[in-house]
Amino acid sequence: MRARRRDEKHRAATPLELFFDLCFVVAIAQAGRQLADALTEGHPGHGLAGYLMLFFAIWWAWMNFSWFSSAYDTDDPLYRVVTLVQMAGVLILAAGVPRAFESDFTLVWCGFVVMRLAMVTQWLRAAYGSRGAERRTALSYALGVTVCQVGWLGLLLLPKGAVPLVFVLVGALELAVPGLAERGWQTSWHARHIAERYGLFTIIVLGETIAAATLAVQSALDAHDAPGSLLPIAGGGLLLVFAAYWIYFAVPIHRHLRTNRQAFLWGYGHYLVFGSAAAIGAGIEVAVRESVGRADLSAYGAAACVTVPGALFLCTVWLIHSRHHKRGTAQQLVLPVSALLVLACTFAGRAAVPAAGLVAAATVAAGVHLTSRQDTAPAE
Repeated sequence: MRARRRDEKHRAATPLELFFDLCFVVAIAQAGRQLADALTEGHPGHGLAGYLMLFFAIWWAWMNFSWFSSAYDTDDPLYRVVTLVQMAGVLILAAGVPRAFESDFTLVWCGFVVMRLAMVTQWLRAAYGSRGAERRTALSYALGVTVCQVGWLGLLLLPKGAVPLVFVLVGALELAVPGLAERGWQTSWHARHIAERYGLFTIIVLGETIAAATLAVQSALDAHDAPGSLLPIAGGGLLLVFAAYWIYFAVPIHRHLRTNRQAFLWGYGHYLVFGSAAAIGAGIEVAVRESVGRADLSAYGAAACVTVPGALFLCTVWLIHSRHHKRGTAQQLVLPVSALLVLACTFAGRAAVPAAGLVAAATVAAGVHLTSRQDTAPAE
């Protein structure tokens, strides 16, 4: 296994990587469904805590594979087999998500250990095919991943009250491993390839959001036959998701990913981008349930389940992604102001989702207008 070059031409995601990403749809759907159920039943603290922890596990497992494959993807039989094993681990983790929301992390831990041991195998293989500082980096990754996986045993062995502490401590250690491992040697991840991988995963998350919202509307119609109250929510949610897609893909972010510091901050920030995008779908589901009287929370609470993740998505995309390509104060202010306006839509109650959708659509229109003005402005 030899490292691939950062300047490799025509580098693109492989069918195996796309297949790998699709397995995460199941896990994301499970986490979103559990979040929607908890919010609907009036348990936001429990639901958000479980969602944040489970989504971290999903996102981090995907991150580990994506950055490794960008640097060392050989696509030979052994690499494929180990990747398929990781995919099996994803499905085990997804099956354990409902139990994890009830503080039983056994199945999630088992799925995670399958993925992580496969990842350790990949790093050891990379170490075997390299020398010097590169070899030390690969071995450091293998050791760091192993130590972290042992740390996650705390979720099984310690009292339930220690779960938040274990999550914070071991999660921080997980985030530190790449920076520590690459102090002496930077892996040869490919900027355009990484940007494409993140973009594809964004599409998958947004697609799952649309699927969750569609199923929620369908089940509500089957039970209550109330299209008048559901269509505005469906239309507003669709506008919000379409705008999220447009905004995310408006800039060529690979030009910004020049160093590990820039790339890692951008990559880590996607925990909030992916998590908020998936939570929008759960929020739309809650809004649908509330509109037909199947939720133990107010119309304003149901509205917040959509507007808060929507505003968080806009703000985070601007902070880590879009602002690096914006020129002038007007362009820089579009997304932050839009995030505040989406958040303000919460006070519209049952009209919040269509109002947020219209704000998001107006955000896209404003961005397109300002960009076209800049492109046609005469050079000084």
